[in-house]
Amino acid sequence: MIGLILGTSEGKTLLSLLNEFTEDIFITTATSYGGELLKEYKYKILNTTPLDLEKIKEKIKENEIKILIDASHPYALEVTKNAIAACEECNIEYFRYERPSIVEKYKDNPNVITVESYEELGKHLSKIRGTILNTTGSRNIKRILDLNLPNPIIHRVLPTLKVMEELDELGLKPESIVAMKGPISYELNKAFIREHSAEAILTKDSGIQGGTEEKILAAIDSNIKIFVVDRVNSIKPNQFGNAEELIRFIRNKFY
Repeated sequence: MIGLILGTSEGKTLLSLLNEFTEDIFITTATSYGGELLKEYKYKILNTTPLDLEKIKEKIKENEIKILIDASHPYALEVTKNAIAACEECNIEYFRYERPSIVEKYKDNPNVITVESYEELGKHLSKIRGTILNTTGSRNIKRILDLNLPNPIIHRVLPTLKVMEELDELGLKPESIVAMKGPISYELNKAFIREHSAEAILTKDSGIQGGTEEKILAAIDSNIKIFVVDRVNSIKPNQFGNAEELIRFIRNKFY
C-alpha cells in the first residue's frame, strides 16, 4: 500500500496519477474539508485528522504501507519531520513532493521582501503606517497579533466554521476578516488592496499553485510592499518538485 500525506491542491494531481495503476492507497489530510475534495478519486482508506509521529507509525503498520509520499504544505514542518522519522523507524520508502518556490523570481524587486521569521517581519512592519493585508493563513494570525502592531490588519482566511470559531476566540471583529477560498486572482488581489487602502501584504511562499505570484504582482503594480515569510530551506530525502516525475519514478521502480 502507498501512503499519501496531503496538504496542498496538488494532492488531487498525485492521486489521479496514482489511480492510473493502483487504488491501494491510504490518504491522510489534516481536515475533513481536505478529505471532501477527494471524493472522485479511488483509494482504500481516508483519515481526516492530524497524525503525530506515533500515529503515523501506527497507520504504517496497520495498513502495511510500503511507500509514503509526503505532499504536505511547504510550511508544515512538523508533519514532514514526523513523516521522515516514521519512515526511518518503520524502514519504508519516503518520498517528498514540494511545490517549487516562486519568490526567487522577484528577489530583485524592492517591494518584495523576504523574512526568515515573524520577529523579523515585525521589525519591517513597524515602518508601515497604513492597513496591512495578512494572507499567511489562519494558523499564523496569533503570531501576527502578538507583534502588537498599531495598524489595522485585514486577515484573509478560508471560510470554514472551524476557522471562524478560532478567529472569534482570538477576539477578531468581522470587519478585520475576509473569508474566501483561494487561490485569489491578480485582479481580486488588486481590488482588495484598493478597497482597504492596504500599504502592505503579508504572505508565505506557497508557490504558483498557492496564488503567491498573483499577490506579488498585485503588490508590485500597486506600488506597495509585500513581505514573504520564507520557507525553511532543507533538502528532504527523495524530494521532487514535479508530481508527474515523482509518480513516474515510483511506478517504474516499484510496479
